[in-house]
Order: sequence, then structure tokens, then C-alpha cells
Amino acid sequence: MGMTISQKILAVHAGRDHVEAGELINCQLDVILGNDVTAPVAISEFDRLGYPQVIDRDKIVLVPDHFTPNKDIKSAEQAKILRDFARKHKLSNYFEIGQMGIEHCLLPEQGLVAPGDLIIGADSHTCTYGALGAFATGVGSTDMAAAMATGEAWFKVPEAIKFVYYGKLPEYVGGKDLILHTIGDIGVDGARYMSMEFTGEAIDSLSIDNRFTMANMAIEAGGKNGIIAPDDITQGYVQGRVKRPFNIYKSDEDARYYDVREYDVSRLEPVVAFPHLPENTRFVSEAADVKIDQVVIGSCTNGRIEDLKTAAAILKGRKVHPELRVIIFPGTQQIYLEALRLGYIETFIEAGAIVSTPTCGPCLGGHMGILAKGERALATTNRNFVGRMGHPESEVYLSSPAVAAASAVKGRITPPWAV
Repeated sequence: MGMTISQKILAVHAGRDHVEAGELINCQLDVILGNDVTAPVAISEFDRLGYPQVIDRDKIVLVPDHFTPNKDIKSAEQAKILRDFARKHKLSNYFEIGQMGIEHCLLPEQGLVAPGDLIIGADSHTCTYGALGAFATGVGSTDMAAAMATGEAWFKVPEAIKFVYYGKLPEYVGGKDLILHTIGDIGVDGARYMSMEFTGEAIDSLSIDNRFTMANMAIEAGGKNGIIAPDDITQGYVQGRVKRPFNIYKSDEDARYYDVREYDVSRLEPVVAFPHLPENTRFVSEAADVKIDQVVIGSCTNGRIEDLKTAAAILKGRKVHPELRVIIFPGTQQIYLEALRLGYIETFIEAGAIVSTPTCGPCLGGHMGILAKGERALATTNRNFVGRMGHPESEVYLSSPAVAAASAVKGRITPPWAV
């Protein structure tokens, strides 16, 4: 029996020729990631273990991004823990303000993750890197601590679901709509502890930015990881970025899947997730006229240059609705700079939006866009749980940048073709 791409990556990193779903294995890791929320706990546990130094200063990546620029004394102290640890152990990959970005936008951009890698991060959206054909998954802070000490982590080999997307994508429909539609179909626990393998002609045509968006939200369906087999688009992205050898893996034709889901995308339209779960989806034409108070465009889900391009194209020459706040978060400093050079930042500001330094900000209810009681936000982020962006009696709706930008103009949820 053949193996899926995820099984192959796990087998290689476990020093095995073959692994089966359900097996418990130990694997060597390529990248170990932490941020200013999760890494301080990992660092405390690492110090408690008594190891004099980390296993490999090149494999550990620390990115303070959740509460940065620091919003208060506590967040400043959290960031200082990372800074001191990075200096003490001479870590190669520590990204402070000025070089930093939202971690899941930053690592691919910097060439720190590659096809065929095995990556863990003390952040649930580490699954983003599956867009490059890597096995990437979120772990707890104690697992991160053990990995910094040993370079290894244990895994239960996941079952896999294959998601096949047929047809040509309609205008304004992209990766965010595909993944929201999928989560709406299977539910937030529909792929619990499973590998979500995205394939089909619609995936083949997706840009790398849209692929990152899809892999990013695998966790919102309960997935252990999301993954797309590398192709020419992948190779074009990693070429010149990744400075170390890597391997390409693809699923065998006779690989075994727990389930296969097929979708005809040609009839899709942009999707909106209503409160308070990503599975609570409707097409945008069924969501119109929901009045909103705030629009957030950015995050590790939709803060890349293509996302900003889409939003800028709709906002160009238009004004944000006077009763609405619009906050835009480029994913990294480089994305911010490219958007500036292309005129997108000017477009946003002229439209009446504000543009923030890269940070997770309001996505997790951190800062720079918290909702008051009774307020509604439409966001290109990944979660809309109760109280996710502020007051427990506020509401968050999820959408693509195209829907978010159009809605920013109208002051209510609006299809992109209606502005």
C-alpha cells in the first residue's frame, strides 16, 4: 500500500521506509517556531530541563508578533524573554520589530520553511507551511521546549482526507472562499487530527498566496495539517529564498484515504462565515445587508501582497463608509514596503483606512482594533469565536479581502461586484 505525502514526510523524518496511520513515531525536526505568547512558557520549561544550550541554533525561530509593538508592560516582558533567550543562545532566526512580521507570513518569505520539511510551531496556524508541501503543525509550549532540547517531537501518524476541487474559479473566488466552503461542508471538527490534502485543477491554478490561505485554516476544520503537493508554482516561490537542500514528495496513486471530498468550484461565489464558528458559512449573496462597524484586512490568513492588491483594486478611488473603521495589517515589513511601492498604501489611506505595522493585533483580541459590546466586524482573519476580537457580545464575520473591501465601502456585507 502506498503512502500519502504526509506519511512520506513523517516516515523520512522518523528514519523509516513506511508508516501507517495511527502509529506513534519520533521524528527529527527541520524547524521549531515560537512567538511572544507561547515561547516564554517553552523557554521556562527548557530552562527547567537544565540543558546548557539548544540543540541547533539555526532550527529555532522566534517571532514576537501577537502583542507587538508591545501594548503594555506584560507584553513587553514577554517579548524581552524571547529577546534575551535569542541572544543567550545566539539564535540565527530571531525577528525583532523592524525585521519582524506575522510569523506565518514571515517564515516562508525568509526562506526558512521548504517543501518536504517537518515543522512544529507553538501556534495553531503553523499548518500554513503545508502550502509549500511541508508537514507543518501546531504544538503546545512544552513540546516546543522538548524540541529545542532534543530536536525531536513525537507524532501519531494521521489519517488523511483528500479534497479535490474541479473546475475554473469564478471571479472574486479564491483560496479563502474554498477553505471556508470546505469547513462549512465538513464542520470545525470534520478533519479532527487528520491530514487535509488539497488537490485538483482549481488548486493547480491557485497562486502561492491563495495556497497559504487554504493551508492556514486547516486547523479550523480540526486538521492536524493541511498540505498541497509542490509543483512549478511552489518551485517558483522557493527558488532564491530557500538556501538549503530540500526534497519534494507527492502522494502515491494507491495511497489510502479516510475520505475523499469533491467540489465543483465553477458555481461558487465568495463565502462569508457568520458568528460564532468558521463552519457557519453562507454565500455572500445570502449575507448581504448585515451592517458592520469595523473591517480588518490582513493577518496570517490574508495579509500577503496579493490580498492587499485585491483590496486596493476595490478601494481605489472610493471612500470607506463614514460609519465604519477599516484597519489593514500587511503580513511583513517586506509586504508593507512592496505595497507602498505599488501605491496600495496610498490608496488605503486616501480611502479612509488606517495601515498598521505587521502584527497579529485584533485577530486574537490582542490590540489595535478591539470590538466593544454589540459591535460587528468583518475580517479576513481565521476565527470568529465568541469574544475572539473583543467583547463577548461582539460579532466577527469572516471573508476574503475582496468581500471585506467592498463591504468597507458600503458599510454592510456586500458582494465585490456590487460596488
